[in-house]
Amino acid sequence: MAITFLEKRKIQRYYIIIFGIILLVTILVIWRGFFVKEKPIFLEEVTKPLKKVEIDFNILENPILKELQPFEEIEPFREVIVEEEIIEKIGRENPFIPY
Repeated sequence: MAITFLEKRKIQRYYIIIFGIILLVTILVIWRGFFVKEKPIFLEEVTKPLKKVEIDFNILENPILKELQPFEEIEPFREVIVEEEIIEKIGRENPFIPY
């Protein structure tokens, strides 16, 4: 019986340590939430001058860009033949197979 009493004391000791850690974390969170004041934000820090965005549209006049061709639209598989009837179906059965 002495062994079981010692095992219970060890388990209780672990519970006390865990409870103490949880209690310390709770007190720390409450302390930082209620009693520690944040630094005030000064108006100069908030109202920094905004950078002006300038878009250079002259780059679109580049002859290399004028030579580009748009892709032709790839139609998805729409027809499925079941028992000699054409059924409209949107999408693909396996979207990972190549066209």
